[in-house]
Amino acid sequence: MVLADANQPSFTFAWDKGIIQMIVTLVLIVVIFGLLFFTFSKVCRRKAAFIILAVDAILTIAAYLLNLDAVLIILTGVAVAAVSICLFANLGDLRAFIANPFRKTSAKPVSFGVEKIYNREQLYKKIETAVIQLSKTKTGAIITFERNTSLKDIIKNGVPVNAPVSPELLLTIFYTGTRLHDGAVVIHGNEIVAASVFFTPTTKPFAGKYGSRHRAAIGISEISDSVTVVVSEETGRISFAVNGELESVDQSIFLRVFENYMNDKSNQPGQED
Repeated sequence: MVLADANQPSFTFAWDKGIIQMIVTLVLIVVIFGLLFFTFSKVCRRKAAFIILAVDAILTIAAYLLNLDAVLIILTGVAVAAVSICLFANLGDLRAFIANPFRKTSAKPVSFGVEKIYNREQLYKKIETAVIQLSKTKTGAIITFERNTSLKDIIKNGVPVNAPVSPELLLTIFYTGTRLHDGAVVIHGNEIVAASVFFTPTTKPFAGKYGSRHRAAIGISEISDSVTVVVSEETGRISFAVNGELESVDQSIFLRVFENYMNDKSNQPGQED
């Protein structure tokens, strides 16, 4: 009887230790899959990805509770493969997530100062005049229009301009003889905020040949809701980079397409497809 009493605390301790270990492991599994769900909500945003992840999470917990080690290894491999494929297929969104995991889209545009009232129609006409002239002379250019996502941190590598938008100023900036012609011009509202801004190029594979300007334009569109206009130095072709995609347009429809992109409320980071 004395021996039984002496052994009782040891048995209880071992039992408690096993329960604690199981609870801690389950909490870790839930936390890991919770982080994966959060990442997928920012990067993949596909129902199929969430379904696969949810099923894998449920089966993983069940396999652990039933001590099915072989099944647990298989499910872990499936989870790793699925996550790797999903993230690789969405490298642009992954870059945006790494840059700012908790980014939220504001209903109001981010302002660099006091927001001035201006005529959008006149502004768009000025942009059209400048872009068509750049296209005709085959002058390479990249012009990025900030919308809701702040580009403050990105433009720090450029040269501050802080001048009203005008076709003459844009043509002067991108003229080959000036020191500002390399890099992008960033426009906020009706103000040229900075010039000679360099963006991180996209790593996404594209069919066809794309130069550094086009890849830089796609790169900034992958991490923000900006609208970027690119003029090819070789062909004079005009393209738009929006949401990680590039669209070439004719001069005759440039203004209409530009207005559509600038007024498109769905062009927001974090929106579900």
